[in-house]
Amino acid sequence: MSSIILLFLCLFLGILFRSIKVFPKETPLVLNQFVIYISLPAMALFYLPKIEISTQLLFPIGVAWLGFLFSALLFISLGKIFKWSKSLIGCLILTGGLGNTSFVGIPVIEALYGQEGLKTLVLVDLPGTFMVLSTVGILTAATYSRGKTNLGQISNRILRFPPFIAFCIGILFTLFQFQFPETIDVVFEKLSLTVTPLALVSVGYQLKVDKRSKHWKFLILGLGYQLILWPLMIFSLYKFGFDQSGLAFEVSVMEAAMAPMITASIVAISYGLKPKLSAMMVGIGIPISFLTLAIWYWVLQLI
Repeated sequence: MSSIILLFLCLFLGILFRSIKVFPKETPLVLNQFVIYISLPAMALFYLPKIEISTQLLFPIGVAWLGFLFSALLFISLGKIFKWSKSLIGCLILTGGLGNTSFVGIPVIEALYGQEGLKTLVLVDLPGTFMVLSTVGILTAATYSRGKTNLGQISNRILRFPPFIAFCIGILFTLFQFQFPETIDVVFEKLSLTVTPLALVSVGYQLKVDKRSKHWKFLILGLGYQLILWPLMIFSLYKFGFDQSGLAFEVSVMEAAMAPMITASIVAISYGLKPKLSAMMVGIGIPISFLTLAIWYWVLQLI
């Protein structure tokens, strides 16, 4: 419950700080850079070395990879049909194709399924969502950002992306079963805890609910995919295609139904991919997701 309160409190604080103008206009940029350069790398270095590799990881990990793939196919196709801008397509792929499998996912899954549920959540989140963001996510952001980019520029951006560097180090530690000294590990843990408050304050600072905004139809489209279509595809594929059931199956579906990923929104904003829409996807998507998650949980209990 405390994690859920933290989500809404930080989002509200961001809105409040913008309204009373106690922070400068550059505040979101500074917070975003801190998250990307410090918080996310620390998270990767803290969690990744602790993962045990096995074939049982494939289904939970597949949630994020399949969700991002379907998102790319859907929004690229719609973009070509309706002649959307590059920044709009990139924004919808990133914010619609990556779920909030940790910041919202952890308190929700722990409340519904206990500690056993968190074991599956870690698999969905780290080698799944976090790896997608650090690789094809940043590739998408670089490809659809403003200006012309070539393969060399995109590769350079990926290789210089701090979370990707940390991800590579974390994977090497996993493969060779290395662990950081306990003192260093605690430092990474404490730095990783800054992701949620800083990212949400940044999103709240940029969130403006304009009823006349041209982004509303795209917001509905993005959230419709994120909260309804994606979990429906995972449910159908895993249940009827691979005959999955039990706790891991339910957690996988619930993780697919999470609100848009905060850090994906931060990356989209940092690359100029429709910043207002990116902020709306998270700021409006998180409250709505609690309703849709309740519906999905009810559906899973019926089967």
